[in-house]
Amino acid sequence: MIKIIHLSTCSTCKRIIKEIGEDKFDTFQDIKNEAITEVQIEEMKSLSGSYESLFSRRSRQFRPMGLHEKELTEEDYKSLILQEYSFLKRPVIIAEDQIFIGNSKKEVEKAKAAL
Repeated sequence: MIKIIHLSTCSTCKRIIKEIGEDKFDTFQDIKNEAITEVQIEEMKSLSGSYESLFSRRSRQFRPMGLHEKELTEEDYKSLILQEYSFLKRPVIIAEDQIFIGNSKKEVEKAKAAL
């Protein structure tokens, strides 16, 4: 089972889905319409090693909320991702026991090779 958690309005997510091949994915989850659950974020954390690795500091909410001035804990990262979808670094691709987070060229290449 290969799942991609993305934002359907994000041009970068669309490009990555097209680049990898839409047919490679069994499940698509648009985080704006179907929020991340606590069970899902726990699974992603167990695959990635930390909530921080799933957190996007590029979110438009990051600076307005004053988060750039705070020392965030793992629980803070988890809580923020659960309350605001834009804090999830995307896309997130889950393929069995592997996880690929974000849109860096290196991460997309690793995902393409694994799928």
